[in-house]
Amino acid sequence: MTHDTTTPRTHPSGLPYRPGVGVLLFNEHGKVFVGQRLDSTLEAWQMPQGGIDKGEEPLTAALRELEEETGIPPHLVEVIAETPDWHHYDLPADMVGVLWKGRYAGQRQKWYSMRFLGQDSDVAIATAHPEFKAWRWASVDGLVDLAVPFKRDLYIDIIRILAA
Repeated sequence: MTHDTTTPRTHPSGLPYRPGVGVLLFNEHGKVFVGQRLDSTLEAWQMPQGGIDKGEEPLTAALRELEEETGIPPHLVEVIAETPDWHHYDLPADMVGVLWKGRYAGQRQKWYSMRFLGQDSDVAIATAHPEFKAWRWASVDGLVDLAVPFKRDLYIDIIRILAA
């Protein structure tokens, strides 16, 4: 299923979408970095992603988030492509009004594909503010099944665009 990414999206709650970014980080074998969140009780994995700070450009935010979550500095990646449009996901009903201090209904994200130029030893998820308890390289074909259910449609869209 694909979504219209050009029309502004509104949520039934009236809450806005948090501006964010995400990264499909490919290693030399075409596998994608995924991490298992520290705060999740689900057996789910995700790609690095996070919010855009006020006044920050999306690419700058993507490189910052990648380093904050994986320890990989910008000089060890090469940007391959960017989604031309913004993509959304909605939080599950029980998380709306709870996550992000109740200010957002989900995220509106710009995604980037990047090539990892380093070695596995350059990955350091034990960062100053860790988000992942484990990480691994995963097949593109398996990314959707690894994700939390509310992000699966988003992953389908970005994989179709960036991993084609």
